[in-house]
Amino acid sequence: MTRLISGSGGSRRLATPPGRGTRPTSDRTREALFSSLESLCGTLDGLSFLDLYAGSGAVGLEAASRGATRVTLVERDPRAARVIRENIATVAVTGVELVESNVATFLERAPAGTSGYDIVFVDPPYAEPVTEVLRRLRAGAWLAPSAVVCVERASRDAGPVWPDGVDGLRSRRYGESTLWYGRAS
Repeated sequence: MTRLISGSGGSRRLATPPGRGTRPTSDRTREALFSSLESLCGTLDGLSFLDLYAGSGAVGLEAASRGATRVTLVERDPRAARVIRENIATVAVTGVELVESNVATFLERAPAGTSGYDIVFVDPPYAEPVTEVLRRLRAGAWLAPSAVVCVERASRDAGPVWPDGVDGLRSRRYGESTLWYGRAS
């Protein structure tokens, strides 16, 4: 199965991991995500982007293709990580790092750099709670001042509980998925 990513370098087909363990963000939802991020942040040029539960890496790679200069993709599944490496090579953008790790383990360490990430995308399996991940992001200095956090959840589920220091902004529904946006305060 392939997906399409578009950016300044044209369009490229991206692979997705086999099986049902990964639920890729739909093209429609991904396009809406970046439209919202650009309205909240302006251009992505020079920003840093953290993609937790990266799956195929399409969201983080899209951020890099739109100008994010430091992109970290976190994925624990070895099959998905293999696909991400292939997709990084296919898209051939710079500044993208794949970290093969469980998200909770990754967030236990200190963030690389000193300013945290400008944008964090959190897209765990729908059954997995996000409250602890959001708390760790805030407590662990993973968020730059005024960082935008976006959480993708099933539309049938309640929205995330934002931790102290992150203010909920809005949500947008796209079929079975809803994107929830917050900003570090």
